[in-house]
Amino acid sequence: MKDCGSILIVDSDDASRLTAVQVAVRLGYDARPTPTGDELLERLGHDRPALAIVEVELPGHANGLEVMRQLHDEFGGDLPIILVSAERIDAFDRAAGLMLGADDYLLKPLDAGELLARIKRSLRRSTPAPNGNGNGHESSLSPRERQILALLAEGRTQSQIAVALVISSKTVATHIQHILSKLGVQSRAQAVAVAFQRGLVEPEVHAHLLALTASE
Repeated sequence: MKDCGSILIVDSDDASRLTAVQVAVRLGYDARPTPTGDELLERLGHDRPALAIVEVELPGHANGLEVMRQLHDEFGGDLPIILVSAERIDAFDRAAGLMLGADDYLLKPLDAGELLARIKRSLRRSTPAPNGNGNGHESSLSPRERQILALLAEGRTQSQIAVALVISSKTVATHIQHILSKLGVQSRAQAVAVAFQRGLVEPEVHAHLLALTASE
């Protein structure tokens, strides 16, 4: 079966973790299971996964919501994440998880058929529709990507952005590549120009825009 990419699976429960692994493999993905959020974050690389399945009540320092936040910081807010839970099961918990950025929220015990359908739906929603007018997909920029775009428009360098946001320079670089791809441009100067033209940054950054464009 063709390898479609990877799916991160972070679940302390052996049975549900195994179910998720089997579903991911069935769909043609490289399943990458870990029992704790701390372990996942320690060995997290820079290769963007296709999707992540995260248990809400993970043991250790990093619970499921913290893992979701860090995955979105690293790979962008458009990374689909499915939260799963055996304890946080009422409507308030589910709504909170979705509002905090989850693409879906499933209750345990996991049903393989339902999980498969939910994964396929999340993956479809995360794939941008073709845009024939060449204007890119700025509407899919995550809050973090918009923040970085605004800092680029202010004339900040990659290292300065990393310091300001307390993230690594490599993480900033990953976000910038996502921004360029979504806006359909080739350089940071073009990204800033497009952002200004489409109202994605405030007018007062115009001077920075002109300086940046002139320097590239």
